[in-house]
Amino acid sequence: MKYLFVVFYLFFLIYPAEAVTTKMFKVLDTCARYRLGEINANEAIEKLKLKNSSISQPKDLVKKYCSVFTPNEKIEF
Repeated sequence: MKYLFVVFYLFFLIYPAEAVTTKMFKVLDTCARYRLGEINANEAIEKLKLKNSSISQPKDLVKKYCSVFTPNEKIEF
């Protein structure tokens, strides 16, 4: 019974960490693809599931969002 409890506990401890890692990878991958020019700003907004407001330009929205995940300030998007 203890073994089952430990397995159950580890499953719920590891799964959220894996989910966060997967989401973070998708964000970093999308930002890198946008920076390299493989996708445009509208595709990046769609993949990142951002709301495109009519006030800001799509390029500015993606640039600001991806700059949070890029530690080097010298990288231009």
